[in-house]
Amino acid sequence: MASYRRRGAHAAARGHAAPFVAVKRLPHVAVGERAPLKPGTGGTRVRVSGLRARAPRLKLVIAAAVAVVAVAGFIGGLSGDASAEPTVQAFLLAWGQGRYHTAAEMTTGDPATVTTALRTAYQQLGAAAFYLTMGRIRQGDGTAVASFGASVDLGQDGAPWNYQGLFRLRKTGAGWKVVWSPSVINPGLRPGLRMAVVSTMPARAPLLNAAGQPLAVPSAAYVAEVTPGKLASPQATAQAFGRVTGLDPNQVLGVILAAPQSAALKLLTLDPASYARLSFGLGHVPGLAVHAVSDRLFDSLAPDVTGSVGTEASLALREQGVAYRPGSTVGVSGLQEVFQRQLAGSPATEVIAEDGAGRQVAVLARWLGRAGTAVRTTIAPSVQAAATAALAGQTTPAAVVAVQGSTGHVLAVADHGVPGLPRVDPLGGHYQPGQAFTIVSTAALLSSGLQVNSPIPCTSSNQVGGQTFTNVPAEPALGTQPPFSTDFAQACGTAFTGLSRRIDAAQLTASAATFGLGADWKLPLTAFPGSVRVSGGDAGLAADTIGQGGVLVSPLAMALVAAGVDSGVQRPPTLITDPADPPSLTPQALSRAAQTMGTLRALMRSAVQSGAAHQADLAGKPVYGQVGTAPAAPGSQLWASWFVGYRGDVAFAVLELSKSPSTSAVPLGAAFLAGF
Repeated sequence: MASYRRRGAHAAARGHAAPFVAVKRLPHVAVGERAPLKPGTGGTRVRVSGLRARAPRLKLVIAAAVAVVAVAGFIGGLSGDASAEPTVQAFLLAWGQGRYHTAAEMTTGDPATVTTALRTAYQQLGAAAFYLTMGRIRQGDGTAVASFGASVDLGQDGAPWNYQGLFRLRKTGAGWKVVWSPSVINPGLRPGLRMAVVSTMPARAPLLNAAGQPLAVPSAAYVAEVTPGKLASPQATAQAFGRVTGLDPNQVLGVILAAPQSAALKLLTLDPASYARLSFGLGHVPGLAVHAVSDRLFDSLAPDVTGSVGTEASLALREQGVAYRPGSTVGVSGLQEVFQRQLAGSPATEVIAEDGAGRQVAVLARWLGRAGTAVRTTIAPSVQAAATAALAGQTTPAAVVAVQGSTGHVLAVADHGVPGLPRVDPLGGHYQPGQAFTIVSTAALLSSGLQVNSPIPCTSSNQVGGQTFTNVPAEPALGTQPPFSTDFAQACGTAFTGLSRRIDAAQLTASAATFGLGADWKLPLTAFPGSVRVSGGDAGLAADTIGQGGVLVSPLAMALVAAGVDSGVQRPPTLITDPADPPSLTPQALSRAAQTMGTLRALMRSAVQSGAAHQADLAGKPVYGQVGTAPAAPGSQLWASWFVGYRGDVAFAVLELSKSPSTSAVPLGAAFLAGF
């Protein structure tokens, strides 16, 4: 039986009884140490380790491949014939130690031919290490048959290739000789054949939308490939390719040598930006051809959710210590990174024998791979497309998030960046919501007894707790004593700062928690559920009431607030349906008083019908919402403009960042809602 250990461990030796052979078990000995057998048995047991010359390095932790031979002493024979065991032992030791010429001289073949065959056999496979174990010897009248176990580490992070070898010996005037044939190396070889490794990565499985369609779209890609048998110098090609791409040239060389020689071998797939950066250097790699293809790999309909994918030269693979393998992909961010193992699958590998023309003659070993498995998201195609289309051409950074009120399913996540300004992070960003937060503070005020027809002044400024608050942007003239419903519809900040005296910090934070702000729900991606930390004193509470001070949210968190008003239930968000995760939180009713939710809905409807969000009063299903404006974060020079609401079962949050407080997110929200 073959005996195998990973690098740094010794191969165990085991003898097997055979006719005319006496077998003795021996204790382990140190590398290179000779241990005598028990008295009267004769022979020795030797374990040797050494370096294999010019082996390509396929494992980053090893400078060169290691060959270890473990042999057990065998004594036997007929009529006093000398045992063939010492020759078998010496041949395997020399082969395993990389003393190929010495091993070749123990055969009946031409020494130069045999030396080359032994030296290149496993090199052609790109092997990182091989281990040999002597097995049975059957000896007859001037002939013998020796078996051995081989364990070859193909250097591809998979199981070793273990097989049983066999060779014949003939007694000559000069002693026992190994009868040479390529089958000595492997039973599947014969003259004119070489071994090669065919390793095939499965196509990366897709991330799917809610309808089961891929979120990735066909996009331009560039494939760099070689035909190994046509390379004037595989070493020169590997070195040049490694310099350009940053890949380990020894690993690249190992793959080139191990591959079938007549077929095109894909070495690297690049996205257009990477190709533009590397194209000049790739053009000077000898024997390399590059051609454009279309692939579902680099572009996505929902990049904020899916993230990006890297290929063979990705720094992420090298940082993880993953050996170079053509066809490899790695999720660099987003769901592509979270579900890397599930999406990527594992390679199928074959060790084949091929003839001089590169034709496959036999399969010597086969390892089945594992196809990647798709991951289904909650992204709704029509809603996501509407969000993307609405953002196209924006002159300011902006984002749209939509969720389904009845389920908490995330329907759309999109953002648009502008050079020179920070991008909006739709899931994980921390922003002040401004008067959009008055949805939450109004719920607290209504619970405290405030009536929608109560006259509440909307002044240009209001002083609370020694701090002066002004309406930004300025409010239209609403009269001296407009009803609270008008203050809400126009998002009058000074009215709410005055009303903050009717509630306390505990009531405001409790209302925020009721809407899920600060909840401990989980998504597979980094997401911010919001936080409300009420500042001390009347001024701090007033600032928090209008979504400033200690209030920070993400667009996702505000979309969930609107979804709660729509459905009357606070639900945690869900982004993945297959594989399904257990819900992180149990849905909770938003208020014991259904009247409070009904009043909030009426107020949000009036904000769209006749208030600050009137540009979103679209035909068809009614739109409900609230607007807000605030510094993007405390001390920020950018202004956050919000439009938060729902239409039908789709709740949404739209956020724009700009240098002007007069920017309104309502037109962008209206364009989004009109798109589906």
